[in-house]
Amino acid sequence: MASCATKGYRVFSRETAPTVPCPCGQSTRIVSRTDGLACNLHVTSIKDSTKHYHRQCTEVYYILEGRGKMELNEDVIDVEPGTVVYIEPHTRHRLFSAEGVQTMIIGIPAWDPNDEFFD
Repeated sequence: MASCATKGYRVFSRETAPTVPCPCGQSTRIVSRTDGLACNLHVTSIKDSTKHYHRQCTEVYYILEGRGKMELNEDVIDVEPGTVVYIEPHTRHRLFSAEGVQTMIIGIPAWDPNDEFFD
């Protein structure tokens, strides 16, 4: 439930946000492009995402739970709770984990499904 924007702020709740399948896994879209804001905030559960990139969107991943690996272009890094990964446009990326990872993803500008590309 979002509050009125006329006061200079809006409040969102994870409990009322839709959870949808995505190329990464299951994504709870707490703040999305449809809210008319400059960013998105999704909490996504990932085991093996599809490698992709964005031409416009910069993404920031904050690992909440689980351990895994993230492929960034040709590099592979370890991720665990507390890890922050800043991903610039045109950076091909993928997260994978046998146990699964829960991550908060912030996108600027807000993620647009037309800005997701697969090789």
